[in-house]
Amino acid sequence: MNIFADPQIWASTLSMAVPLALPAIGGTFSERTGVVNVAMEGIMLMGAFFGVAFAYWTGSAWIGLLMALVIGGLTSAAFAWGAIRVSADQVVLGMAINIFAGGITAFLLDTVFGFNGTPVSTPKLPNVSIPGIDKIPYIGEIFTNQSILVYVMILIVILSHWFLFHTRLGLRMRSVGENPLAADTVGINVWRLRYSGVIIGGLLSALGGAYLSIGVLNSFSVNMTNGRGYIALAAMIFGKWTPFGAFGAALLFGFSTALGIVLQGHGVSSNLLQMIPYGLTILALTGLVGRSTPPAADGLPYEPKR
Repeated sequence: MNIFADPQIWASTLSMAVPLALPAIGGTFSERTGVVNVAMEGIMLMGAFFGVAFAYWTGSAWIGLLMALVIGGLTSAAFAWGAIRVSADQVVLGMAINIFAGGITAFLLDTVFGFNGTPVSTPKLPNVSIPGIDKIPYIGEIFTNQSILVYVMILIVILSHWFLFHTRLGLRMRSVGENPLAADTVGINVWRLRYSGVIIGGLLSALGGAYLSIGVLNSFSVNMTNGRGYIALAAMIFGKWTPFGAFGAALLFGFSTALGIVLQGHGVSSNLLQMIPYGLTILALTGLVGRSTPPAADGLPYEPKR
């Protein structure tokens, strides 16, 4: 059987791209405004844990999703304050948040849920099928019975591209990432837009984390993001800091993971194939796969004019 002709591998690719594409697009917003956001891994973990925790406490996956976004927004706001207001080293600060998130979520998992972990009764977000599309041969099999966040992701990709490249506010956000002094000179509030970019990035990263815990599963495990925040960073760079590009790179990473699962029964080492996303991440972050030029002021603190 030709596994590439099997619609299920493409359905799995789409599903596995979600926790990569969402934070990658979020990172695009952050870095387009001039802030390097390495904290996506930690924000994803926070969103994943608090999403499943509140889903269990309230009996509603939707409330869990809402609280995941709230926690993601608060965490990213703290990161934004340190990176923008205090002018802390953005990479070091992001790594500190990642380490903190890994420790606090592991501690809370053990403290709140104990040895047995999150209960199996925890609700999860529904899988849905779009009427009409599910009747289309082949395509319908790819999009049928996907998590609702798969469709949300597709909508976010389209809206993010439109917002960043076809609206006045999007143009202003990109301007503060390219030349904040010029933007400040014409009256654009650089700090406000940078805060907005980072917080949008945090919300999308938390959404990606919640997808893992209450979208695919209904549980949380220690470090369940498994480096996806860093892969999302690579996807953003692969995509040249554009939503469509980041989405395409996330699909590539998702496909390599899906292929590894499919080939487990075909005599190919799944462990070897699962190394591909991380290998591509290393190549992307070292600039060995294509040349991507970040926004000119990316990672550079800015002190507004007085």
